[in-house]
Amino acid sequence: MPRRALAFTLWLIPVALLTMSAQAPAPKAPDPAKPQRLAWFREAKYGLFIHWGLYSIPAGEWNGTRSLGLGEWIMNRSRIPVREYEKLAGRFNPVKFNADQWVQLAQDAGMKYIVITSKHHDGFAMFRSTASRYNIADATPFKRDVLKELADACAKRGMRLGFYYSQSQDWHEPGGAGNTWDFGPDQDAGGKELKPYDEYLRGKAEPQVRELLTGYGPVALIWFDTPRMMGGDRGQRFATIVRTLQPNTLIDGRLGTEGDYRSTGDNVVPPAASDEAWETPATINDTWGYRTDDTNWKSPGQITFKLVDIVSKGGNYLLNVGPTSEGIIPAASQDVLRTVGRWLKKNGEAVYGAGRSPFGDEFGEYTARGATDVRGQKRFLPQTEWRVTAKPGKLYFTFFSEPRAPFEIPAMKNRVVRAYQLADGAPVELKSENGRTTFTMARPMLDPMATVVVVEYEGDPIVR
Repeated sequence: MPRRALAFTLWLIPVALLTMSAQAPAPKAPDPAKPQRLAWFREAKYGLFIHWGLYSIPAGEWNGTRSLGLGEWIMNRSRIPVREYEKLAGRFNPVKFNADQWVQLAQDAGMKYIVITSKHHDGFAMFRSTASRYNIADATPFKRDVLKELADACAKRGMRLGFYYSQSQDWHEPGGAGNTWDFGPDQDAGGKELKPYDEYLRGKAEPQVRELLTGYGPVALIWFDTPRMMGGDRGQRFATIVRTLQPNTLIDGRLGTEGDYRSTGDNVVPPAASDEAWETPATINDTWGYRTDDTNWKSPGQITFKLVDIVSKGGNYLLNVGPTSEGIIPAASQDVLRTVGRWLKKNGEAVYGAGRSPFGDEFGEYTARGATDVRGQKRFLPQTEWRVTAKPGKLYFTFFSEPRAPFEIPAMKNRVVRAYQLADGAPVELKSENGRTTFTMARPMLDPMATVVVVEYEGDPIVR
């Protein structure tokens, strides 16, 4: 190639690169409305999840055989044909359902929002839907729209309400993801889709989300799940529906496109704190949908620890109950929730609207020898003695076991003013010596489940 031609070609390379750069999509600009949407969520901290549907009838057993795994997955785990599973609708008649009682339970528990399954993976809608007659109002002898009754009860009692909606998996529909026993695989080995997926999305899922956002008053959030095959514009189509119909409605982290907050794995509490908005969805026993054989209820003390642990790391705790086919939330789980609620009545200041810990060493540490868990992640060894949450000028030290006397406040440059027990206001003696500030709690602990000591300090934020 002649030297002049070569020089001209080399000169074109950066021009071409600049052109390619100019054509590349610009980074998505931050949504200025997002912080305002999230304000109530960051204040609430604690919510009630409700998994309820046709799966509460078999309650973990099909044709005399116990189904493996989660209660709401029985159709999948037992490979129940659509036409057989559909027959459950004719038996679903939850005459003991009382929306006011459910909302009252959430309030007694100290919870600030409710999220209920409007349609789970089995494809059955728990609301009246014109997009599909496979719903509680049209396909059951109950004939009532439980979401409408719950929405009315929430509005009356000042409780925020959100809806879980399985946008991707729908085992009832030939075009929905997940049902391989009736309709074959979703994709071939090369990833090519084998089902009319967009036909399902546009014909059922998207219209039903519109129905949820137009017929039930203000919706706090839409809790999407398992974003299989949600690439391209599919996730954004749902986001556009939400933003258009109810701009203040939050979108969780499982849609398949960017949401308002991050949803961790089920029952997963991160080992470290974060400033982003996030939420741990968790079970009060071992399953989500009701199973007659799952009575492994977490204790009030365990729930309280998980709640404070999550808040101390900057997150929200969405704790689930699974009602029976009659519409009853199991009494044992109600007792646990109300016990935690009584603790929150005295100590809720340490939870609601509280920020994450300014420290972090109290969470625990990773194993030194590189041991890993079942997911291949480095194993974290949590500590459970105490956690701290924060508000301007105040640190809330929550103790789950009696601290060694005296307890040393983690080093900080702010001057400590005073300390007292949150539940009864009793003063706690402080002692400062050689740059260390300690306090000694009265023994035994005021509340053996968890006792909160408030430490007030000057200046904000904390300076380490």
